[in-house]
Amino acid sequence: MALGRRALLAAAVGGALAGCRTKRVAEEGGSAPPTVSAAASPPATPPVTPPATPSAGPSATVSAAPAAPAAAREPTRAEVVQRYGGTAPSDWGLEVAGVTTSPPEGEAAMALTFDACGGPGGNGYDAELIDFLRGRGVPATLFLNARWIDANPDVFEQLAADPLFEIGNHGTAHRPLSVTGRSAYGIAGTGDVGEVYDEVVGNAHKLAGLLGHPPRFFRSGTAHYDDVATRVVADLGERVAGFTVNGDGGATLSAAEVRREVASAPPGAIVIGHMNRPGGGTAAGVAAAVPGLLGSGRRFVRLSDVM
Repeated sequence: MALGRRALLAAAVGGALAGCRTKRVAEEGGSAPPTVSAAASPPATPPVTPPATPSAGPSATVSAAPAAPAAAREPTRAEVVQRYGGTAPSDWGLEVAGVTTSPPEGEAAMALTFDACGGPGGNGYDAELIDFLRGRGVPATLFLNARWIDANPDVFEQLAADPLFEIGNHGTAHRPLSVTGRSAYGIAGTGDVGEVYDEVVGNAHKLAGLLGHPPRFFRSGTAHYDDVATRVVADLGERVAGFTVNGDGGATLSAAEVRREVASAPPGAIVIGHMNRPGGGTAAGVAAAVPGLLGSGRRFVRLSDVM
């Protein structure tokens, strides 16, 4: 996304929180060049392709989620605090070191990602959006917060069982990830290294228990980080997923605006949207944009299919 366009989107939504309290605003930002931490998890083993999901029209080929490589022992909270407790961050924002904002160079597929933020005003479920993706056989990565999972256990079970989708970690309490208490859009961030650990590991352990394997990708509340916090995430075996295009402005954009943002996303984009705001413009906008992209040959993937 060009800088001018990102600045325009920021001006439209600036000041309020990104995507995940009652009045959602944009987790704006993202840029075409990828930013990948050297400490990020190694690539997964190549996926195995099952039969394509039937659909009413063209759709992306969906492969089984690849198994994560054998993980090293997870460090304890005390070990992480000892390792990083004296380290001062040098950067803060949406695109710091350790945040992946696009697939590997040369990858033309588009990754749709949708956050479910949880908490007061954030526990809704956009069944219209998910039904559309299923109907067209379009895969997506779903970042689910611990509170949203607790509020929607039956829906979670259905989503987790659907091979179209993979489940990512959207944090325990939906907080920006900081080792110094930085905030974003009015949401207080984690205050120190120990709280970073709690925000990541609390929901990671919940997901591991429910899914039978740990999540591979993490996205914080508001998608803001400092560069020490992203190192903690990498040490905990997850990869920080940013975005290239803000598809729904934190679930604040109209259907026409969502359609425009998604339809204009370049090849190789990671698009962020929200699946916890039924009645907003996300479902209708995505449904209006995706058929044209499919018709033009655009391929859709889950993050693990290309990372």
